[in-house]
Amino acid sequence: MPVEFLTEDQQRRYGCYTEEPSPLQLARYFHFDDRDQQLIAQRQTAHTRLGFAVQLGTVRFLGTFLPDPTEVPASVVTYVATQLGIRDTTCLTQYHIRDTHWDHATQIRRVYGYHEFHEPREVFHLVRWLYTRAWLSAERPSVLFDLVPCAVNTQRV
Repeated sequence: MPVEFLTEDQQRRYGCYTEEPSPLQLARYFHFDDRDQQLIAQRQTAHTRLGFAVQLGTVRFLGTFLPDPTEVPASVVTYVATQLGIRDTTCLTQYHIRDTHWDHATQIRRVYGYHEFHEPREVFHLVRWLYTRAWLSAERPSVLFDLVPCAVNTQRV
């Protein structure tokens, strides 16, 4: 994908945490409702519950899964662990030892309707949104790029 229109900062920030999420962002993306809690509770150990929940919040926040789901800011881990009643947040380091996180990412995609972006339907929705935005506004491509995660999250099936 051509990214010449992106600033170096935008290229660096894409798909990763660049700073601690604000309290408002934590409440919006990392708060788990009853449905989320039921799915998280199906995990047997504290580190798998915490890891699953962190991945769920991360994909909501960033719009993508991290290659190493344990590389998240401390405030995220603390916020999530508090909701789940997990006192020892260091247990998260055990989550990446086995490849369970890939199975969890697949389950999150299936249950919540997230899709890989190579699927034609998802690409169509994004392109339609971009054309509409570009036609109706004077936003630069770099601004549109920053808005895409929000657009994609509202287009979930």
